[in-house]
Amino acid sequence: MAAKQQRQPVPPGKPIKVQDLRPGTPGHNVVVKVVDSKQVLQRSRPDAPQRAQMRLAECIVGDETGVIIFPARNEQVDVMQEGATVILNNAKVDMFRGSMRLAVDRWQGSIEVTEPASFSVKMDNNLSLIEFETILVDA
Repeated sequence: MAAKQQRQPVPPGKPIKVQDLRPGTPGHNVVVKVVDSKQVLQRSRPDAPQRAQMRLAECIVGDETGVIIFPARNEQVDVMQEGATVILNNAKVDMFRGSMRLAVDRWQGSIEVTEPASFSVKMDNNLSLIEFETILVDA
């Protein structure tokens, strides 16, 4: 029986720029500003404790090279406030309905609020508006 491999955290390194993100890639360190944050879901059961509440916000985050959608979940919603500058450690690029979304797994990544960045966000390069399609290639 093979031993179960555990993912190692990505060591702090040089942050990647938003324009360099590619579909399905993990392990990115990205410094971004939160341009917009809208809560799209808040669900809980009446008999469940407060921590069992599910919250989801769609955030637009970006840097001087472009923007991308970041779906913030639960406690991430509190951190991803409009105007905040954050460091996303060990972020991954997920695909949702053919478009890219930047995500941080709560067990393998982290979000750190940092000093306000001096760059202005390039809004006209939204990577989440690029539609990708799966193409099957015969071998």
